[in-house]
Parts: sequence; C-alpha cells; structure tokens
Amino acid sequence: MISRFLFVFLALTAFTANAAGPLDATASRDPAKLKLASASAIVLDASDGRAVYSKSANAVTPIASLTKLMTAIVTLDGGQALDEPIGIDLDDLDYLKGTRSRLRMGSELSRREMLKLALMASENRAASSLARHYPGGTGAFVAAMNTKAAALGMTHTRYADPTGLTPENVSTASDLAILVNEAAKYPLVREFSTTPSHYVDLQQNGRMLGFNNTNGLVKNSGWDIQLSKTGYIREAGKCLVMLANIASKPFVIILLDSSGKYTRQGDAQRVRHWLETGETLALPTAGKPAKATRSRASFRNASAG
Repeated sequence: MISRFLFVFLALTAFTANAAGPLDATASRDPAKLKLASASAIVLDASDGRAVYSKSANAVTPIASLTKLMTAIVTLDGGQALDEPIGIDLDDLDYLKGTRSRLRMGSELSRREMLKLALMASENRAASSLARHYPGGTGAFVAAMNTKAAALGMTHTRYADPTGLTPENVSTASDLAILVNEAAKYPLVREFSTTPSHYVDLQQNGRMLGFNNTNGLVKNSGWDIQLSKTGYIREAGKCLVMLANIASKPFVIILLDSSGKYTRQGDAQRVRHWLETGETLALPTAGKPAKATRSRASFRNASAG
C-alpha cells in the first residue's frame, strides 16, 4: 500500500512539473552574488519584465549617448523618407564638448545612413542632423523625445538635445529598461545598433569612410546581442545598455556610470556569467582594468559613446 501511494505521489509530482513547463534556472539566481562596478544597474527578464537584479536603479544620472536610442525612435516615428539625403551643417558641430567627427561640414548621406551611424558608431553630427531635419527643427524634435518618454512612463527622464553631449539629458536604469524594450520593437534599431562595422560613401569627395560599433561585444561570437547602445561623457561615466539572449532567454541589461575604460564590458560579462552559472566573476583589481575585447580603433568613432 505504501509503495502504491509513493508511486502515485511521484507520478502526480512529475505531471505537475511538466504541466508548469521546464524549470527556469535563472529564476533562482541570488542577486547578492552578482558584484558590478557600475554605479547603477538593472537586469530584466525581457520575457516577463521581472527584475532579476537591481542596483540603485532609480538614481537619476546623465545618460550620454544612450540618448540616441530615443533619437532613433523619434526619427522613425516621424515617418520621413529614409532615402532622403540630409547634410552636416555648422549647427551640427559640437560646441559643448569639442568632440571631433569624420563627417565634415557639407557631408551628405541618406537619413538611413545617418541613423545607422548615430546608433552603431554613436556619431553625434549624424544625430544632430537627424534632429535638425525633423519637421520644426531640433526644438520640435527634442520636444517629441520628451513626449515619447512621458508616454512610455519614463517619469525620471528628461532630454535637452538629440546627441547626449549635454549632462542635462538624464534618466534612471529603470527608465532606460523601458526605453530598450520600446526600441527593440523597431527592426532598424535592432539591426543598426548591432552592426559591427559599416562603410559610407561620401560622394562629395569620393571617400569611403569606415565606422566601428562602439560596443565591441557585438563582434564577440559568444554573445547573442539583439540591441545595443553605449554612452560616455565625463558626467555620465561609461554606460551600456543591451538586449541579449542569455541562457536561452532574452534579458535587458542596463549598466550606468562605470569609471574604468572597459568596466562596462566587464560588468556585462559578469552579468552573463551570473545568469548562466549562478556564480560571480571577480571585479578587477584597482588600477588593473579588465582585458579589452575590442581594438583601440573602435574608440575613434565614439565621440560620446
């Protein structure tokens, strides 16, 4: 009798487990084991919006070129022709930080190409040109950015320009997770932000210019990145947001205000390792940055990325 009861109990247990679906290994991860160098961070299970890790996720901070995700959304929502040529003018030069660009005065590219360079290479002049050629100009464009943020429920987010060069562009890790989820709905944002490298033809002078993605992890075969954006100005520190498939699930990763040159990538590796194994990777020793996973050449395009 006891044996029969045990058999029935085990059978019912197995049936219940199968009915509930396979166990999610990432659901049991201990957040206390994940140590990150970024000042603010959040990791969301994109399949259900559940936060599996959070660190100062509601702290308001400058966001640098993470701004360009909203720039891309407003550009695409505007419905202007992507094949229309738009140019670089005096108003697109950076008089605030003095950053440089290889898109010189008079350079002309299609709106599509400008959007791609703004996302994958964090090209400030490209982002500025997109806003300047919006109906009503840059002022109307920035207003549309703030309207979109409010509509998405990004209550702690404010935009003052389309590039992120100004520290007046602020947000939180929690708000940026909302932005990443929204941006992922746009196929071109996903494609352009994860393009490893791209060449453009500047017909005005017959030159071909090559640009690299500011996130070297998109070239790493060990990652399955669906959306990516980096950001950097002094006031914001090094920032990185991604949508990536890890342990067979999609996760939104927001990393803000990292001080080391490669810390944001190192933190991303620590997040992935924790999600895959439940264990932590050690933080780098002070003064000894983690090994770079991309070439120095890729930084030449990252004006504010």
